[in-house]
Amino acid sequence: MTMLFSRPLRGLAWLAVIFFALSGTTQGQSPKSQEKAPRRETINYLRLNPIGTVKHQGKQTYLEILPQYAPALDGLAGFSHVWVLYWFHETDNPEDRATLKVHPRRDPTNPLIGVFATRSPVRPNLIGLTACRILKVEGNIVEVAGLDAKDGSPILDLKPYIPKGDSIPEAAIPEWVKKPKPK
Repeated sequence: MTMLFSRPLRGLAWLAVIFFALSGTTQGQSPKSQEKAPRRETINYLRLNPIGTVKHQGKQTYLEILPQYAPALDGLAGFSHVWVLYWFHETDNPEDRATLKVHPRRDPTNPLIGVFATRSPVRPNLIGLTACRILKVEGNIVEVAGLDAKDGSPILDLKPYIPKGDSIPEAAIPEWVKKPKPK
């Protein structure tokens, strides 16, 4: 699995790469030079730099961040929760990437719907997203609770959970989401 840039991306830089790829510009171009740049019709590929790996030891879960990214953890301990973006590495195959409809939660009593309306690990781009509790930040290790990523999952990014911006109390959800998960 290749997910490497020629140099590491920091913070929201990966979003900037997507924006610039979609807009047909390159980083550093001014708005005037952007007008002159030819627009791309498609993006052939994106490459991401994993910043670490998910590790499970018994009932404990750790985010083992690569040493070169340890300085980026400074200040994270001040938050109670973190968004973890990770790669569903166990479903990285053409068949799962081609799956566009699923029964949510693998429950056949749920309607067959598009993967973009689910949290299914089978999807065209295998990006997982979970908000989890931060238990401890020490060096390049973040101990968390509530992460559903598998052991060995590459970590793509971490973002602090900020209630004012991340919580939408009036959000609407379909009925199948309100049902208890099957065991």
